[in-house]
Amino acid sequence: MKTFMKSVFIAMIICVIFSMIPFNAGCKNLSRDVFRLHILANSDSKADQALKIKVRNSVLKYTNTMYKNAKSRQEAEKLTADSLQKIADIARQRVYEEGYDYPVKAQITHMYFNTRYYDKVTMPSGFYNALRITIGKGEGHNWWCVMYPSLCVGSSTDYNALKENTDSQEYDIMTSGNYKFKFKAVEYFEKICSFFS
Repeated sequence: MKTFMKSVFIAMIICVIFSMIPFNAGCKNLSRDVFRLHILANSDSKADQALKIKVRNSVLKYTNTMYKNAKSRQEAEKLTADSLQKIADIARQRVYEEGYDYPVKAQITHMYFNTRYYDKVTMPSGFYNALRITIGKGEGHNWWCVMYPSLCVGSSTDYNALKENTDSQEYDIMTSGNYKFKFKAVEYFEKICSFFS
């Protein structure tokens, strides 16, 4: 009986693992199709956190116009790379307008994001390309969103653009709301993989 129970338990684990493979593949594909924004505040003070949101608004105002005709993550990323200095200048100008003299750094990076929930959309954990803006020491709570296709909270979210710029499996993963367990499993899997890499 003990051997039978062990066999059933092992069979259940194998079933769960195999059911996760297509979902995990869909999440990986999604991470190749979106471009994210990551902003690090100078500190966790209330003023620095408020400044971070004002910088976000200024950057998104510029990039939303810039991405208007982008048809892929690669195009959005190239536009960002070509305008990286301008984006840093916009962020820096907003910091100065608010009365601070923090340095501002803008860079394109490949980084790990936890699972994030935005209104009606869930972005699975994983490694994504992102525009990272660091304000001052960059020691405060951060803020992130999806720049392309636009899913940033506080900006207009265009769900039609999201559907047009992702395939049906990716769109289902982000919008169905039925995958909370799988999102957690993928997140743990990604953390284990990143620990060993």
